[in-house]
Amino acid sequence: MPFTLPSRTPSGPRRRSLLAGAAGAGAVLLAGCSGSDSDSGTTGASASAAARARARAARDSEQLARRYEAVLAAHPALSARLSPLLAEVERHAEAFGGGKRASGSASASASASAAPAGDPSAGASASPGVPATEKEARGELAAAERALADRRLKALADVPGELARLLASVAAAGAGHAFLLTEDKK
Repeated sequence: MPFTLPSRTPSGPRRRSLLAGAAGAGAVLLAGCSGSDSDSGTTGASASAAARARARAARDSEQLARRYEAVLAAHPALSARLSPLLAEVERHAEAFGGGKRASGSASASASASAAPAGDPSAGASASPGVPATEKEARGELAAAERALADRRLKALADVPGELARLLASVAAAGAGHAFLLTEDKK
C-alpha cells in the first residue's frame, strides 16, 4: 500500500499574508508617529526660529526688489527685461509675509543701498550705487540673486518643512533670474 501524506489545509492566514499585513501595519504606525509642521509637538523655540527665518527672507526679497527698482530708474531701457523679474521678487516678499510696497516708493534709498558708496563703476548717467552700463547693472543684480539663493539654500536645514519648501522654490527662482540676467540676447 502506498504511503500518502494527508492534505493540510491551513486553518489560518498564510505566512505571506501575515508578512504583508505586518509591513502595512508598520507603515501605518510610522506614518502616525511622524509629525507635520503644524503638530502640537512644534516647540515655541522652533516656531520663533521659523518666524525669524520667514521675516529675514521677506526683508531680503524686499531689499532685492529695491535693487531692481534702482537699476530700472538708472537704466529705463531694461524695463522690458527686468520688470517681470521685479514683479516675481515682489511676489516672493509677499509669500514670506512681507508687506506690499508701492513700486518706486523707495527709489532714493534703494539707489543709495544698491551698491557701496564711491563705486567706480557708477557714472554720471546712472543713479548713485548703480553701475553705469546696463550689462554691469544686470551682472550686479545676477550676483545679488545668486548670493541670496545660496543663503536661502543654506537655511533649508534650519527651518520646518513648509517654509523649507518655499525657501527652496524661491532659491530656484533666484537662480533662474541670475541666469536670465546674465544671458545675452541672441
